Amino acid sequence: MLKELWNDAEGGFHPASAPDFLPESALREVQLRRLRAVVSRAYENVELFRSRLNDRRLTPASIRSLEDIRELPFTIKADLRDTYPFGLFASPMTDVVRLHASSGTTGKPIVVAYTREDVEVWSEVMARTLACCSLHRGDIVQNAYGYGLFTGGLGAHYGAEALGATVIPISGGNTDRQIMLLRDFGATALCCTPSYFTHLVERAGELDVDLRELPLRVGVFGAEPWSDGMREHIEAQAGIKAFDIYGLSEIIGPGVASECSQHEGLHVFEDHFYPEIIDPETGEALPDGAEGELVLTTLSKRAMPMIRYRTRDITSIITEPCGCGRTVRRIRRIGRRSDDMIIIRGVNVYPSQVEAALLTVEGTLPHYQIILTRDQGLDQMTVEVEVTAEVFSDKVRALEEVRARIAQAIEHILGIRVALRLVAPRSIERSQGKAKRVIDRRAG
Repeated sequence: MLKELWNDAEGGFHPASAPDFLPESALREVQLRRLRAVVSRAYENVELFRSRLNDRRLTPASIRSLEDIRELPFTIKADLRDTYPFGLFASPMTDVVRLHASSGTTGKPIVVAYTREDVEVWSEVMARTLACCSLHRGDIVQNAYGYGLFTGGLGAHYGAEALGATVIPISGGNTDRQIMLLRDFGATALCCTPSYFTHLVERAGELDVDLRELPLRVGVFGAEPWSDGMREHIEAQAGIKAFDIYGLSEIIGPGVASECSQHEGLHVFEDHFYPEIIDPETGEALPDGAEGELVLTTLSKRAMPMIRYRTRDITSIITEPCGCGRTVRRIRRIGRRSDDMIIIRGVNVYPSQVEAALLTVEGTLPHYQIILTRDQGLDQMTVEVEVTAEVFSDKVRALEEVRARIAQAIEHILGIRVALRLVAPRSIERSQGKAKRVIDRRAG
């Protein structure tokens, strides 16, 4: 499978030969064939899925077209916790070569498994991801995603090697060393979360290292939502091209979708992951172009097939042709999740909206936290925002002017006023991985 994507003459990944460029009719044939196979595999080997199909009086033979996928039951994150650790496996442990798990911040972690074939698919889609991000053989990729049970590190590592690039497996953290190796090893690409990269840029400035003078040209950022304003900030500060990638452990890890050079949505590698958009309230399927919750079905996963997995990520499917020539459909950048919504005084608030507001105001830094408290039964929201050293050390009047501009920007986007606290640079704890944007101090 993976070797078919290589160009033997050049000894590197040849993206034009990838399934990303299949004619639509050929792609739909591949999807239907694989959908039937994965439904059969799950039905035969996963008790939960079999019982749910039986309840609906369905069998694998019920799948005659891609549209029939809408008759299948959803899978949700609670299903993985309820069947912890191995209850959703469709392969015997003798065929499982890898186990990963989520952080497990609430109760049991989410456990995912891979056969040798699954790892090969993962390597393939991550190679295609990095090719989307304009990487190729000869690039030096510094991989600052965490290694271990988190899927990010090894996923990016395998994909970069499959691409023919050189990998620096530095993992997360140790920022001073990250900067030293970026400079000394001449890395041309860096993989990490966007929030960690903003911290790295900040630290590089303190060390008198100008990232714009290094060979670094590409940032591959994922694992958390981030805004176009954050992209503009990153690209201006570091002199790179920033690409958004998407994935989740329950499906495969990183490698589900990626931006290309057009930066107009993320291409879904839909020969392996079938996307749907549903109404998050009713579960009804929505047409392409409509915004709703992304649902994904793994079409080739063997160890742990996921059928109609509800991601809780809000997006829409783009069907218009992309200027890069890829024929696989795109999803719009994911800026929010249905389960990270905060309701303040009856208004729905998402952290990404706060970030978008902050980045429109000169003098602010892309470091903030939302503090939730409760006063006399009413939920209160305070936004803590770091401002530049120049602003923070300026006269009280100047600081108040910046505060007023930030408050106005937040109110314009959210439609409500919230408490605002300006803090000095580096007052907010830096994350080595995913940023913790919301601190909930409400009791009960």
